[in-house]
Parts: sequence; C-alpha cells; structure tokens
Amino acid sequence: MKIFIILLAVIGFYSCSVNKEIQTDFSELTSELSEQMKVLVREIPDDKVPRSYPDENGGYWMVGNNDWTCGFPAGSFWFLYEFTNDEFWKNTALENTVKLEGVQYRTNTHDLGFMVFCSYGNAYRITGNEQYKEVIIEASETLIERFNPITGVIRSWDFGTWQYPVIVDNMMNLEMLFWASEETGDEKFRKVALSHADVTLENHYRDDWSSVHVVDYDTLTGEPVIKQTHQGLSDESAWARGQAWGFYGYTMCYRETGDERYLEAAENIGNFLLENLPEDNVFFWDFNDPNIPDAPRDASAAAITASALYDLSTLSDQGDTWLKAANQIMESLTSDKYRATGGSNGGFIVKHSVGNLPSSSEVDVAINYADYYYLEALKRQQELLK
Repeated sequence: MKIFIILLAVIGFYSCSVNKEIQTDFSELTSELSEQMKVLVREIPDDKVPRSYPDENGGYWMVGNNDWTCGFPAGSFWFLYEFTNDEFWKNTALENTVKLEGVQYRTNTHDLGFMVFCSYGNAYRITGNEQYKEVIIEASETLIERFNPITGVIRSWDFGTWQYPVIVDNMMNLEMLFWASEETGDEKFRKVALSHADVTLENHYRDDWSSVHVVDYDTLTGEPVIKQTHQGLSDESAWARGQAWGFYGYTMCYRETGDERYLEAAENIGNFLLENLPEDNVFFWDFNDPNIPDAPRDASAAAITASALYDLSTLSDQGDTWLKAANQIMESLTSDKYRATGGSNGGFIVKHSVGNLPSSSEVDVAINYADYYYLEALKRQQELLK
C-alpha cells in the first residue's frame, strides 16, 4: 500500500498535500478492511466470538467468555467503527461486547486485561457509557485477587505442576490496573501493577534482553525456582510473541508511570526485537528455530510489536528509530503476503500467525489478536499523523 511507503518518511516533514494523499489511502484501506471483516461477522454465532480460522475448508474456532481471546473481536470492531463511523460496526461491536457479560467476575484467569480492557475498555473509551466503566473496575478488583504479596506477582495459570507460574504475557494485563487506579483514585491497583512489573523485570529477562516464557515461584520464599517455556522452542530460546508481549508491557508501564527503568527496559527489549527482524519485517515464531528461514512466521508478534513501537516513538528520544521500524512492519503486514482480501482467510485480516506450535495448535493461521493489534497499530499510526 502506498500509505506505508509514504509513512517511512519522518512525520514532521509531511506537507498538507501529502497528508491529504495519506488520508485518501487510509480511507481506501479501512474500506477494504471493513469489507473483509464483514465476511467474518456473518459467521459469528449469537453466543460466541471468533478466535481463529484454522481450517481453510471453512472451520472456525468460536469461543465463549471463558477463553482468554474472547475480548479481541469486540475490540477490533470498535476500531473499525472509529475508522469508518459506520453504525454497522458500532452495533457489531456492542453485540460482541455484551456477549462477554459476567467475564469480569472470573477468578480463574489472569487474562482479564485482554478479555475486558480490549472489549469493554474500548467500548467505554468510545461511548462514555458508565456501565462499561463499572465492568472494567470490577474486572480489576477480580484480577488483583490473584496477586500474592510473597511472590510480588499476579499468578498466571491454575493448571500444571507449577507452584506459582507467571508468564511474560501477563505484562499485558497491567494496563487495566493502571487505568483503574486513575479512574477510582485507589492506589491498590497501581501498587499491584508496579510490583508485578518490577518482579517480572528482575526474573524474566536475560542479559541479552530476551525473555523466558514461564517463571515458577516458591510460594514460601517468593524466589523463582524454575524458568522454562511452554509455547516456545526451548527453555533457552526467544519465543517471538513472548518478546512482543514484554516489549508492549514495559512501553506501557513507562507511559503510565514515567519511571526511567521501564523506558530503559522497553528500549533494550525493542533493540533485541529489531536485531531479530527478518528481511520482510515479520518475525519467525521463535528467534532460535534452527529451521529459519523455513520456520513459520508469527504475524501476531509483528502486529503487537508495531503497536508498541508507535507508542514508544512518542516517549523516547530515539523516536525516529522506533517510528521507522513500526512503519516498516506495518508496510509488510499490509502487503498481500500478510493481509487477506476478498473475503479469504475466513474474513480475518492478518495471515500467518502461530498460537502454540509445540502443541500443534493454531500454526500458520488467522488469529483474532493479530487483527486486534494490527488495527490498534493502524490507529496509533494515524494519530501520529494528525
């Protein structure tokens, strides 16, 4: 797309005529995205939301509000409503948000940030409906119940043989807690988020600023006892989406706190990510896969990274570096290689994502969080232009 080629220039040098051209291209792109996702919407049942499209013969994976990905479709539809001002997308977003009623009380998951803040969070941001605000606050109350002051972190999983497992993905659920403290004036949410971010930074990151996936903590001493992977290639490897989750998380933590430690972490993780960008700017699923360049890509990791890069570009003295990288990734994700059109890909936007390769689950398929973070990155890109 022409928009992404143009955006490789520094934003401050755009002329009015170039900006008009960019906005025209953006309108064309969002129209294409809208038509693409309407194919998906036609397939959504009344009581579930689409998680992925793992079967090219027409098979969707539809899930209820017990699934960690359930909030992403509604969030994507809210973004499309923002882009197009089309009441169809507002109604679709509302329908798929209220399907999640009750999710804010789920005590058996750490993923309430994903589930609630991506759906109800965007709903409240756009509509100002106070009922949605209350859902987010309730979800935040529920989430901090999983915090243990001995370990200093929020427990991730309730399955397996671990004592107290914490995954790097959990950094993504902290934004909702920062928001809850800001909205309510109650510092308890913020304190939990800060503790979790600090302990994760100390125990998940290696000397090269790659992250392990899982750290298991001793519940008596609070010390880490096991560091391993669950979805990556090996305990020592750099699982791509895990690196993206952490990068996004620490960028957000700096935005919310102004703590220079988080900026340093975000920039170091960002440098590690950019050092591992392939030529076409879309990550392989694990940076250490010996089958590279024939290993599967994970476009979802690229979309998450692009969104965080746009965020970091507004916070860092190295803003031009992060902006250029974000635009390059988005140019690739918008190309025919990674973006579906004409109703293919089950109506999902982004192609070639990986869920859990070691379990042979959702490998090289369309997944809802890839679309969500692609659209969020597009939104942030446009906000920078304005």
